Amino acid sequence: MNKPNLDLLTPNNSVLLLVDYQPSMFKGVGSGDRTLIKNCAVATAKAASILNVPTVLTSIHPEGNGEFIKEIADLFPKIKVIARKMPSFDALEEEAVLAAIKATGHNKLIVSGLWTSMCFAFTTLHGLREGMDVYGLMDAAGDSTHDAHKYGIKRMLQAGVTPITWETITSEWMHDWTNPKVPELMKEVYGKYDVMLGM
Repeated sequence: MNKPNLDLLTPNNSVLLLVDYQPSMFKGVGSGDRTLIKNCAVATAKAASILNVPTVLTSIHPEGNGEFIKEIADLFPKIKVIARKMPSFDALEEEAVLAAIKATGHNKLIVSGLWTSMCFAFTTLHGLREGMDVYGLMDAAGDSTHDAHKYGIKRMLQAGVTPITWETITSEWMHDWTNPKVPELMKEVYGKYDVMLGM
């Protein structure tokens, strides 16, 4: 029996979707350290940028929640943040977001966002319904309370989302130490966000 989540993630088979990393959304996070959550998201985005992983960024109601944070948006100068017109917690209900994902031709969808139990979880469930292999970037997510975050993750895992962290995905994309991007990853990602590998 084929198990897609046994296949390693590569820049050629995966796409990164980051949902609602906006100032007001961060203000509502009470499940963990906001700076740490933000750093995990930025580290992943930097790795994706360096390794040319297709990336989609989306926001909800930027007029009230603020623009997608510059630390991530500026890493992708050629990518326009998709401000969703559909006021839904599920980012894939926005046709432009789903179309951008499908346009990559990659079936391994890596998702993270604010907040865990709503926009993040609902988006991953939609991805599963679309037949994608969905991976949840858990350390880059947060919610209003510890329970909301915890049970949001549990719901995703029960549905079949594969959990992953920023360091794992960076290493998986990199694959090995002969990758020509290693010096840049060491300087900009591991060196800035990981104590051990950055030494």
